[in-house]
Amino acid sequence: MFPTPINKSSRTINIAYRVALPFSIILWLLPLLAILLTSVRSIEDINQGNYWGWPTSFNLIENYQMVFQTTDMGQYLLSSLIITLPAVTGAVALSTLAGFALAKYKFRGNIWLLAIFIAGNFVPFQILMIPVRDLTISAGLYDTHLGLIIFHVAFQTGFCTLFMRNFIVSLPNELLEAARVEGVSEFKIFWYIILPLVRPALAALSVLVFTFIWNDYFWALVLVQSEEVRPVTAGISALRGQWLASWNLISAGAVLAALPPVALFFAMQKHFIAGLTLGATKG
Repeated sequence: MFPTPINKSSRTINIAYRVALPFSIILWLLPLLAILLTSVRSIEDINQGNYWGWPTSFNLIENYQMVFQTTDMGQYLLSSLIITLPAVTGAVALSTLAGFALAKYKFRGNIWLLAIFIAGNFVPFQILMIPVRDLTISAGLYDTHLGLIIFHVAFQTGFCTLFMRNFIVSLPNELLEAARVEGVSEFKIFWYIILPLVRPALAALSVLVFTFIWNDYFWALVLVQSEEVRPVTAGISALRGQWLASWNLISAGAVLAALPPVALFFAMQKHFIAGLTLGATKG
């Protein structure tokens, strides 16, 4: 008597899934589609109020060329690269070393140190805005690439350390002990044993941190003022002041700003998915 209700329930869930999934995808992609269409609209279309309709003409080349020719978009993108790449490298490197130490070394205060890393992830950035800004000014790092790099490394290291520690802690200790018996130094154990085993985790973490830092808007506003240092997120916001009605150029700039994280994800998609899948099996 039970198979019929179970089959009906499964059929209902399957239908709901087939209906909800396309609807959710369309709803999620709708703003992106609007930005893509706006980025190729003509200014005449926008002045006539055609924000959501099909463009009367496609100015793909003209709009994207104009963004580079009449704005500092090239400098914004370069500044974002100058800030993001060293910050990702520093955060991932420090967190991997710290995660290795917290996962494989037993010392007094280990659990409390881990708790500090975890607690740091729950501190709202807005609370730190004024002290961080004052600190950068007093240290001579305000409105510099180095200032943003240092604080991005500092703020991302807590999450990254927790992430890497959870991967490294499940690696068998027998591998490390066997290497130590052979007289291998701790650094070589880390370099030749730990790093190859956590490569998927490093790839997944690098993609996540790159996206976080590249898309940061808060600290770009708080710690940067000049056009030469301003990253692309703050730069796009500045474009609105230059062209109050040129939403086609602002949208084109937004599409250009989104390309590097998307390209990085697809380039490392295999490793990224492997890292997340590996993390799902950790206890």
